[in-house]
Amino acid sequence: MKFLHTSDWHIGKILKGRNRLDEQAAALSEMTQIALGNEVDAVLIAGDIYEHSAPSADAQKLVVRTLMQLARRNIEVVVIAGNHDHGATFEAYKPLMGVAGIHVYGQARPADKGGVLTFRAKSTNEPVNVAVLPFLSRRYAVRAAEIIANTPSQNVGAYDQLVRDVLGGLTAAFTPDAVNIVMAHLTCTGGAFGGGERAAQSIMEYHVPAAIFPVEAHYVALGHLHRRQRIPAACPVHYSGSPYPVDFGEQDNSHVVCLVEAAPGTPAQVMDVPVTAGRRLRTVEGTVAGLIADRAAYGEDYLRLVVTQPAYAGLRDDLTEALPNALEIRIHPEHASSGAKAGMAVDRPAMTPAQLFTDYCHSVGVSDARIVDLFNELHDDLTRSTAHP
Repeated sequence: MKFLHTSDWHIGKILKGRNRLDEQAAALSEMTQIALGNEVDAVLIAGDIYEHSAPSADAQKLVVRTLMQLARRNIEVVVIAGNHDHGATFEAYKPLMGVAGIHVYGQARPADKGGVLTFRAKSTNEPVNVAVLPFLSRRYAVRAAEIIANTPSQNVGAYDQLVRDVLGGLTAAFTPDAVNIVMAHLTCTGGAFGGGERAAQSIMEYHVPAAIFPVEAHYVALGHLHRRQRIPAACPVHYSGSPYPVDFGEQDNSHVVCLVEAAPGTPAQVMDVPVTAGRRLRTVEGTVAGLIADRAAYGEDYLRLVVTQPAYAGLRDDLTEALPNALEIRIHPEHASSGAKAGMAVDRPAMTPAQLFTDYCHSVGVSDARIVDLFNELHDDLTRSTAHP
């Protein structure tokens, strides 16, 4: 059987004030044509369908229209919630989407209560089992382990062990005569970041070793990290990456969907199919005069400009007037000593909220790991979008 693996659409993402819904629509249209042209049996979308937990009506229309177009062609469409999505809303629409032939999962559940989707591939009539694991916040991972694996939370502290227990309960339903697939939204230890992820829900306790995935899995379809990559493991573990550059940190990534062929007892074969829709993101350096002189070379690319001269009043206006696709303007650190003016950003390494809070604690003479843990838990509650039952 054949299926398409994709993730991290982030529909509704606005980049530096620029609405990109038309680009996102073009990318989804291209992916749909790839699925139809290759006559796939299923499309697996491994989380972060939307950029926001409360997406706009236009963003929802685009996603629903795309999913319906696939389902009408007798393709099994499987969608799980990522950390940007609102899991409870996914669950609310699950019965209605199910009528349309679209399988939506907002929360983890036991295998015998829908945590493993079983169907027969239309092209080969082979049985297929898909173990689905939407994004788990640290707190909900405890509850999920109790529900699915009957693991007492007081005996299990590590996030990776909780996820291991949940997956163990789900993959116990795998059968030797079927194509067995794991689908999850999480961070694998050693995975490379793509550049546009939400760091607070990707680092610290939020990572698991690839060894948690069972050798019986023909394929593990992951979402969350935006860089296309395979993680070394006993079974094929793949991130499809984002299908278009979500932010400037992804400007050099390869944007693809994964076309996978698998059969019972046969290792999965994976082919990357490029997705070309959407504007390129580009970072360019130079003086104001040099940047403006090269404008013909930029085409329709969205630009992040790094200015290699001291700032002056009116610098931003000069650049944006000549380069209307310049979405971000920075002063190179070597030229920032005179002060960044006119709203210019000084190019310096980004710090996570946890790092900033830790630095603050040190500055006021506080050294207590419990306070940092409480901050991390509070930040998780405020930024995660997967609701707890």
